[in-house]
Formats: sequence, C-alpha cells, structure tokens
Amino acid sequence: MAGEAIFIGWGQVVRGREQRALEVFNESVQYWGSLQQDGTIESLDVVLLTPHGGDLAGFALLKGDPDKLAQLRSDDEFIRRNARANLIVEGLGIVDAVSGERLGQQMGIYTKEADEVSQT
Repeated sequence: MAGEAIFIGWGQVVRGREQRALEVFNESVQYWGSLQQDGTIESLDVVLLTPHGGDLAGFALLKGDPDKLAQLRSDDEFIRRNARANLIVEGLGIVDAVSGERLGQQMGIYTKEADEVSQT
C-alpha cells in the first residue's frame, strides 16, 4: 500500500436526529465495507471517540491506491452519502491523508523546503 487515504471525520449528532444518525452510520459502514470488497479501497478503519471535550466524535480512514481514491472522491454515490451525513452530524470533514511510506516522502519534501527557507 502506497500510504494514501481519505479521512472522514465527524462531530456530534444533530439533536433530534439520533435515530436517523444510527441508520446513516450503519449504512456508511456497509458502504465503506463494500468499497473494500470490490477493491476500490485497500483497507478501512472506523473509530468512535469517547467524550473528550473536542469537536471530533469519530472518523473513518479509507486507505488505498491514490488514483482509485481520487476517482472515489468524485463518485456520485460517495458525494451523495456524504451530503446525507452532513445533514445529520456537525462538522463533517473529508480530507486527503498520507501514512506509511507516503508519509516518509511527504516529510522528506517538508524537510527539504524547511532547510531552504531557513537559509534565506
């Protein structure tokens, strides 16, 4: 795995929509699982956070091939499901992420740029 990912984070459920939030959450987990089964993503981690006073209540990390992830980001079904979730939870965020060997590459770029900036 190259270390590319999509991070999908969410905050608290909108009050009064708790039951619908459970349904949408379960549908989302099934959808993400189907993406793994059909090879669109390579792996999936879903995490719920315990109360901690912050805005983030949980997240999903979808890892895979950068080209497949880019296609997924523009897929109508992916966009539709995220629009639905955005109506039920606060602070939905969908962010490209790196890990693994790609993290090392990103840090190498950052280090080189930091060295150049510090020389000026």
